[in-house]
Amino acid sequence: MAEIEKPPRPREPILHADGKTRCPWPGTDPLYVAYHDTEWGVPEWDDRALFEKLILDGFQAGLSWITILRKRPAFRAAFDGFEPERIARYDTAKITALMADAGIVRNRAKIEATIAGARAWLVLKEDDGFARYVWGFLDGRPDQHRFRRTDELPNESPVSVKLSKDLRGRGFNFCGPTIIYAFMQAVGMVNDHLVGCFRYAECAALAKTCPWRH
Repeated sequence: MAEIEKPPRPREPILHADGKTRCPWPGTDPLYVAYHDTEWGVPEWDDRALFEKLILDGFQAGLSWITILRKRPAFRAAFDGFEPERIARYDTAKITALMADAGIVRNRAKIEATIAGARAWLVLKEDDGFARYVWGFLDGRPDQHRFRRTDELPNESPVSVKLSKDLRGRGFNFCGPTIIYAFMQAVGMVNDHLVGCFRYAECAALAKTCPWRH
């Protein structure tokens, strides 16, 4: 019996029933669409929120983002709201408890990397803070790309390679260049909404909101 070929994934913006044209990757999943519409590509300037996203992107390695998104409430509960000050004090008993939590991705290496990352975050906090550190690789200015199809999107960039190397040198893990580029897309360091997506112009306008640049 011949296999039925799956239709190719759309690569250009899609018109939804609400009259808005969106990037194709969220499909019609309500959770994914809401994430696309309200979070992805929005410049994030908050130290703790950036830490959370970096850690969740690390947990995503080998999985799909929608899997992590569905588990995000459980992750936040398990990891004390991603407060680095608390995570940095986790001990063996806490790691054991996390490994028994079915609501999260139970990967010891990633859990231990989260603890190490929290400690590295605290060191950066004593300087100018995590947000200023991360955004410093772009001088506080999000890159405004003009991609029209998803097959034009890169998997990494010179900045993601540089940031990845620096993070690793500071004690972070699960932060390779590809993971870091996905992180940069999500937190608005690059505007990778397709030009035809209704969010492209909105996120471009938000690029001027950096709190420490005037």
